[in-house]
Amino acid sequence: MIRSALVATVLAAGPAQAQVADLVSDDVLRICADPANSPMSHRDGSGFENRIAEHLGQVMGKPVEYTWFPMVVGFARNTLFAGKCDLVIGYAQGDELVLNTNHYYTSTHVLVVKADGPLAGVESLSDPALKGLRLGVVAGSPPASHIARHGLMAKAKPYDLMVDRRVEDPSGDMLSDIEAGVIDAAVMWGPVAGPLVRERAGLKAIPLLKEEGAPRLFYRITMGVRQGEDVWKREVNSLLRREQEALDAILREAGVPLVDDYGKALKEGG
Repeated sequence: MIRSALVATVLAAGPAQAQVADLVSDDVLRICADPANSPMSHRDGSGFENRIAEHLGQVMGKPVEYTWFPMVVGFARNTLFAGKCDLVIGYAQGDELVLNTNHYYTSTHVLVVKADGPLAGVESLSDPALKGLRLGVVAGSPPASHIARHGLMAKAKPYDLMVDRRVEDPSGDMLSDIEAGVIDAAVMWGPVAGPLVRERAGLKAIPLLKEEGAPRLFYRITMGVRQGEDVWKREVNSLLRREQEALDAILREAGVPLVDDYGKALKEGG
C-alpha cells in the first residue's frame, strides 16, 4: 500500500513531481541499493548496510524489500526518484541530490599498508617515509589533492571510482596490488577499506586523522530520501536516534572506522 492516493498520477507526471510526493510504502521498508558494492551492500545480504537495513526493518516491524541498481550515474533517478524504493542507507551529508536525514556515523579515509612492513607506523600523508613510494588512490577523490600537495602524485597509481562493481572491483584491486608489491600503500575510504582489510590478515588500515588543509578527508554519513518527504525524513531521524547504539555496533563489527564529528579522533566506545 502507498500512502498517497495520487501515486499513479504523480508517477505519470514525471520525476520532478514524484520527488515531492509522499510515496513511502506503509507495508515494507523499501531500500535502494547497489547489488555488488561490498562491503557496504550486496544482493546476498552480506554488506553492513544490508545489516543496518534489516535491523531498522525489524525495529519498524516491516520486511525489507530491495530495488537493486549499480551505484553509478543514474542510481537515484532509476530507484529513489522513480518511486521504486524509499531509502538509501548511505549518503554523504550535504549531497543535494537527495533529502538527507541526520547523519548516523562519521568516518574518514585511511592509509592501507602491510601490517608488518616499514609503513605500519605512518599516521599522516606528510610522513617522510612515504617519499618516493607508489601510492594507490581513487582518481579525483579528496585524498588525491593531499597526495599532490605532499609531492607523492608523480608515482601514484589511479583507480576508478564510478564503475559497475558487478564487473569491476577497484577496491579489491588496490588491496591485491599492495599484497603483490605493485604499490606500497593505498589511500581509501574507511568504510570500504576497513571491512575489506579485516579479511586480509597481512594488511592494516590507519585512519588519517592528522591531515591539514582542504579538502577534508572525513565525511558524515546520512540516509537519503526523496526531496519533499519531510515526514518520512523525521520518522527516519527519530529511528536513527533511538537505534544509534545498535547501528554503531553493526558498523564496528564490520570494521568501519568511526570518528568524531570533526574527524579528529576515533569515536569513543570502540
